[in-house]
Amino acid sequence: MVLWDFIHAIFHNTVFIKYGLVGLFFNGMFSSFIPIPTEITTSTLLLGGAKPFHVFAVLTIGSILGGYIAYYLGYNGRLIGKFRKSTPKYEQKSVNIMTKYGWSTVIFISPWIPIIGDIVSIIAGTKKYNIIKYSIAMTTGKTVKSIAIVFFSVHFLHWLFHILH
Repeated sequence: MVLWDFIHAIFHNTVFIKYGLVGLFFNGMFSSFIPIPTEITTSTLLLGGAKPFHVFAVLTIGSILGGYIAYYLGYNGRLIGKFRKSTPKYEQKSVNIMTKYGWSTVIFISPWIPIIGDIVSIIAGTKKYNIIKYSIAMTTGKTVKSIAIVFFSVHFLHWLFHILH
């Protein structure tokens, strides 16, 4: 029972969770340029009875909007310093990866890459990457990630509930 109490405490003490789907929206948006995981908020809302489609829609819209904000922060370089202290090491590593594998591929995959993935959209803006190509890759990547998070959260929670009861 200690494990269940620990899990319960984690799921009920997160800032974004207090605000339900609105909190998830902001969590998804901020996670596009600040490394804040959305998985806990998503799982908690689903555990609390939120409909998976609503969670998916809110997470996807928030994440996509956050992707555009990150792109704009990079595009308008002087804003970066106000919102994020970037690490040149990670920025250079991101540029090298984008050059090697292609911008669209990396932008599509970037939502899955911790820390480096968070600054890919900012770098795409800094490098003035084509907004149409960016939009296609970023929205597709964030949508696929949202589907995966909701799908696996639902199945993980069912499995966990089954194990603990």
